[in-house]
Amino acid sequence: MITRVDKTSPVPIYVQISDQIRRAILAGELTEGYLLPSERKLAAELDVHRNTVTRSYMELKSEGLIDARQGQGYRVQYRSSAGKEKKKAVNWEALIEDKYVDIRSAFDELYHMSYEEGLIPFGGGVAAREPYPAEEIADCFERILKGEAGKPYFHTPYQGDLPLRRAVADYLETRGIRVRPANLQVFSESNQTMDFLNSLLLTPGDTVLAPEAMSADVYRSIQLLGGKIRTVPMDEEGMVCDHLEGMMESVRPKYIYVDSSFNNPTGMTLSVARRQKLLDLSYRYRVPILEEDEGSELYYTDHPRPSIRSMDPGNNVLYLNSFSLLFRPGLGISFVAAESGIIERLRNMVSVRLAALDWAPQMITRDYMENGLFMKRLEDFRRICQKKRDRMGEHLDRFKKEFGIDFLTPEGGVYFWVKLPTGLDAGKLLSKAQKEGVTFIPGNLFYPDRSSGKDHIRLNFSYPSMEQIDEGMAMLERAFLSAI
Repeated sequence: MITRVDKTSPVPIYVQISDQIRRAILAGELTEGYLLPSERKLAAELDVHRNTVTRSYMELKSEGLIDARQGQGYRVQYRSSAGKEKKKAVNWEALIEDKYVDIRSAFDELYHMSYEEGLIPFGGGVAAREPYPAEEIADCFERILKGEAGKPYFHTPYQGDLPLRRAVADYLETRGIRVRPANLQVFSESNQTMDFLNSLLLTPGDTVLAPEAMSADVYRSIQLLGGKIRTVPMDEEGMVCDHLEGMMESVRPKYIYVDSSFNNPTGMTLSVARRQKLLDLSYRYRVPILEEDEGSELYYTDHPRPSIRSMDPGNNVLYLNSFSLLFRPGLGISFVAAESGIIERLRNMVSVRLAALDWAPQMITRDYMENGLFMKRLEDFRRICQKKRDRMGEHLDRFKKEFGIDFLTPEGGVYFWVKLPTGLDAGKLLSKAQKEGVTFIPGNLFYPDRSSGKDHIRLNFSYPSMEQIDEGMAMLERAFLSAI
């Protein structure tokens, strides 16, 4: 029926498959009632994704050449219409680009499951709820509404509210980063920031160097735009830079991505020596660094490490940060600090893609920063999150003795990265844990190839209450007992 597919051809594979089946039907080689191979079987025979075969079959079905029946599969049903016009439904599946058909949603499903009622949320990654009283937020919002009376409150400049950018610039100066408000672009959240930056910087086939474990949102953003990711090994001091120069010479990356403080998911922090090494390589090869610094304020030591941007004598570092882990969930903003050419083009992209940036989070963030409450709440966040980290760490110490897990207590951030005992797969443990009523994220979802990390899990301690941490860790303990 189908002899072969040519993966180097510019003709989409699903079109090649449907064309061959269509010709066979119209030539009478596949007769009425002929049972086509199942999607799974044909995909295995041709070494293609099952979704590709599904698109081909849906195309043929919309043309009236085949039919699908529950429990019977796909059968040829072609009959000459001889002047009788057939109604053809739109094949929506065929209209969707392949890269969106194949997006894996396991991470998103587990992430959002963390916040379903009745489950203990160790799988998420949002801010603690305690530091911001609801009444305080309500008073802030009322004050903003009264102050903005008569103004089109739903609209902010495409670059972000100017007084907010001034406040962010003042804040960054306390972190050793000197930047003018004109060199800041505001966004609603980190994923939006990554999407805009990658759309601006990447063309299909470009390579990005990145740590071997990273947020799924980061690597999916790169892959959706046709970028290739070359991962760099990690150890307790973050991304290993010893052999990075050879990789840069061989692949000529478009940029180097690094979340320098409290890597998501491992919690590792890049050492100062390695930050300087990355910066030196950036200047030697004229390759920019895209530094994500989200959550760096949640440090539980006396002194945080300097950002790479604060060490940069020029403009080689694109600096991304977000307040999503430092504000009441849903109210944080994200921003980029960069040279004027990058900011101008980001602002132009925002004007094309969005009617306006989210107004309320910008105004609330500005109010908190201008009246000094932001820095006060930072102290509250550190204190509360450190207590939660220590409480979860006490349970993990017990697990280490009882089950043979391994972990390092993070110096900051909101995650524990836990190595499971030999022979225990994270997927199996997750199944047991969900039955108990607790969720987490399996480690393999943080690797672009999905093949590594199956012996690790990520636990979030910022969002659940102290009581939920105790309850959830008891559930996780029972899950371990039934999985081992």
